[in-house]
Amino acid sequence: MPWITRRVMVWLSGFDTDKYWHRQFIVANPKARVNPLLKAYYLLWIKRVDSKHNCSFGTSFNKGMRAITPPYLPHGPNGIIVGSDAKIGRGCIIYHQVTIAGGGVVIGDYVELGAGAKVLPNVKIGNHVHVGANCVVVEDIPDNATVVLQKPRIINKNNDSKS
Repeated sequence: MPWITRRVMVWLSGFDTDKYWHRQFIVANPKARVNPLLKAYYLLWIKRVDSKHNCSFGTSFNKGMRAITPPYLPHGPNGIIVGSDAKIGRGCIIYHQVTIAGGGVVIGDYVELGAGAKVLPNVKIGNHVHVGANCVVVEDIPDNATVVLQKPRIINKNNDSKS
């Protein structure tokens, strides 16, 4: 995305993904060698952004969560809860009110989790998967699949590899 488009989107939404994740990493990482006053300022900034997006009492990115690249949050961090040992691949899109339980959840690359989706423990989601809104994922999902409904049903499994 061109920088000018990105800056306009940040200005309109009031949420800068890169800045949020960078500061979240510094605050949550106990090994980060940062001035405590700067760390406190970052924490205050994160809380202010969370409050603006109505998520100060419902968002939790636990510090054991591992993401190859920070996930893209189109609606901000509104109500997203991620378990402490979840692994998230690169290029993932996570919409609002998504819950990713702890307990060995592995999410592949380029996965889209729709609004209100729930991923339960010990589930592996493949690459290039689309999980529909309010879907409860209770079993492993193969690559290149689309999953819908509250009891997940795979409606489209494309064996072609897409980038």
